[in-house]
Amino acid sequence: MELAYIPSPSQGVVHLGPIPLRGYAFCIIIGVFVAVWLGNRRWIARGGQAGTVADIAVWAVPFGLVGGRLYHVITDYELYFSEGRDWVDAFKIWEGGLGIWGAIALGAVGAWIGCRRRGIPLPAWADALAPGIALAQAVGRWGNWFNQELYGRATDLPWALKITSDTDGRVPGTYHPTFLYESLWCVGVALLVIWADRKFRLGHGRAFALYVASYCVGRFWIEYMRVDDAHHILGLRLNNWTALVVFVLAVIYLVLSAKKRPGREEIVEPAAHTPGDPATPDEPEEPTEAKDTAKNTADDTADDTAEDTAKDEAGAKKS
Repeated sequence: MELAYIPSPSQGVVHLGPIPLRGYAFCIIIGVFVAVWLGNRRWIARGGQAGTVADIAVWAVPFGLVGGRLYHVITDYELYFSEGRDWVDAFKIWEGGLGIWGAIALGAVGAWIGCRRRGIPLPAWADALAPGIALAQAVGRWGNWFNQELYGRATDLPWALKITSDTDGRVPGTYHPTFLYESLWCVGVALLVIWADRKFRLGHGRAFALYVASYCVGRFWIEYMRVDDAHHILGLRLNNWTALVVFVLAVIYLVLSAKKRPGREEIVEPAAHTPGDPATPDEPEEPTEAKDTAKNTADDTADDTAEDTAKDEAGAKKS
C-alpha cells in the first residue's frame, strides 16, 4: 500500500495560446540566473566589476548548452540514429537531455573566450562562479521531474517518485527520485565551496576544482542508482567512469595548484584596479589640501635657498 510518494506532473508543458511553456526549459533558465546572480556577488567581493560575470556568461552559456547536448547525443546516439528514430529529435533540447560533462567542458571554452576579451584570468572567474553552477544544477534537475525521467530503482519509501508515463519504455510505478537526490547534493556542494573558499581563501581555480571533485562524488553513487538505459564498461555505467576520471583530475589539480600557486589572486580584473586611480589601495591619492600645503612648502624652501645663495655671492664680492 502506497502511504506517501512524490507525484509527477501530468504534463511538462503548458500552452499559453500558441506558445509552449516547458518546465524543463524554465528550470534551466532559472538555474542560469541563479548562477550569474551569485557569481556576480562573489566576483565583486573579490575586487571585480559588476556585470563582468554576466558579460562572460553570454559566451559560456550558449557553448555550455551546445556541449551538454552534444555529450548526450553522442553517448546516447541510439535514441536518435537507430532504426525507427528520427535524427531531427537530436535538436529538440527542450525534451531533455543535457550532459553536465559536455556542458562544463564546452562552457569553459566559451568562458575562456569571454575572459580573454576582457583580460581576465579564467581560473579566477571560474572560482567566483563555482557555487553558482552547483546551485544552477540543483534547480535544473527539477526539469527532469517535469519530464518524468532519470529516476532510480523501484522503491516504496515515503519519498518515492511516482511515474505515471508509459512512453519511451517507462513502466509506471514508484522509484527512487534520483533527480531530487542530485538536486540536494548540489546544494550541499555549493555550501561546501562557499565555506571552504571563505576559510582557506581558495584561488587560481581551486574553488572550481573543489566543486568538480565534490560533485563527482555524489554523481557517482546517484548514477549507480539509475535504471534508464546507458552504455556500460566493465560493469559500470559510462557516466560512472566519467565521474571517476574527472574526480581524479580535479583532485590532482587541487594538489598541484596549491603547491605551485598558493594563496589567492590579489587582482582579478585589471580594469577595476588601474594604477593611479583614486580608488586603488596601492597608490592612495593625497587630499587636495595636503597637496597644496606640500607644494607651498616646496616653493618657500626654494625661495629661501635662492635668497641665501644671492647673499653669499654678494658677500664674496665685497671681500
